[in-house]
Amino acid sequence: MNRNWLVTGFFFTLLLVLLYGALLILSPFLKALVWAAILAVLFYPGYAWLLEILRGRANAAALIVIILVTLVVVLPGIRLVGYLTQEAVDLVKAIGSIMTQEGAEAWKQQPWVQNLLGWWSLLGMELADLDVKVDWKEVVVQGAKLSSGALVSQVTGVAQNFLLFIANFIVVLISLFFFLRDGAGFCHRLRRLLPMDQEHQEKLFGNIVNATMAVVHGCLVVAIIQGLLAGIAYWLVGVPYAVVWAVLTAFVALLPVGGTTLVSVPIAIYLFLQGEAVRGLILLIWCVGVVGTVDNILKPMFIGSRLKLPLLLLFFGILGGLAVFGALGLILGPVLFALLAALLDVYSEEYAGAGRE
Repeated sequence: MNRNWLVTGFFFTLLLVLLYGALLILSPFLKALVWAAILAVLFYPGYAWLLEILRGRANAAALIVIILVTLVVVLPGIRLVGYLTQEAVDLVKAIGSIMTQEGAEAWKQQPWVQNLLGWWSLLGMELADLDVKVDWKEVVVQGAKLSSGALVSQVTGVAQNFLLFIANFIVVLISLFFFLRDGAGFCHRLRRLLPMDQEHQEKLFGNIVNATMAVVHGCLVVAIIQGLLAGIAYWLVGVPYAVVWAVLTAFVALLPVGGTTLVSVPIAIYLFLQGEAVRGLILLIWCVGVVGTVDNILKPMFIGSRLKLPLLLLFFGILGGLAVFGALGLILGPVLFALLAALLDVYSEEYAGAGRE
């Protein structure tokens, strides 16, 4: 008996040490590997279709998927980042010019700014009557400076990490190739290691696939479509820095409250204040009537019954995941919640029910 405990203890101790060593070795590439795994889940149906057409030539099918991903997704994405970086730099410069004395005086000459300053003064008098000692002008100036500084730091960070991005991108593509080619066998071996019956194994892995597909198609793709539609409208009506506002519109489209109107409506109001009433009205009708309702049509089509998560958990999964894991958290956060939901279902079926008997 003692010998069996000794052998078991030695085995699991050695296993944990080796797992820890493997984790240390892979730690510089973990984000790239997770991105490759997510892409493998998304593009595996296309790979399986190509594999059938190519009569089982796994290397050729995986290579074709890699080439298509690079040409259709990655290269346009890099192009968009280039435009976004340039417009972000121009926006920072514009904010900096407004902060100067000459820029402030030039803005004050515009009629709508004078109206706002009049309302501001009225608000300041009312606040003075209430004995609220807040310098609202200073608050706005400091907020603008902080925002511009944050934009500059982000743009600088992208430039500094460009070589690191290229290296990670190569790792993602190489890993994606092997995940597509050998992923089915790897998942089968991984499922055999889980101490649960086959039904629960399938449910657990099914939740991973469904959550990934639902978040990417039902949230991210819909948000991108909304940002694209809004960006085209911004460009057509002559809104400055249209790419920046389009990306920001796509981001706020992920929010369950407000959505794209948090960006599009203030931009339309800006056009009205500039005296562009027709353009402002066109933008308002388009963004509220079309862009704002796209998710009501596309999300049920893309998500369906795949993602069985409450809207609140999906919201916190996306934003919390973004805060913890960066861009990877947009997908990883909801997937973790979906896994938690699957494990809780297993617990309620196997353990909680057994405890009541």
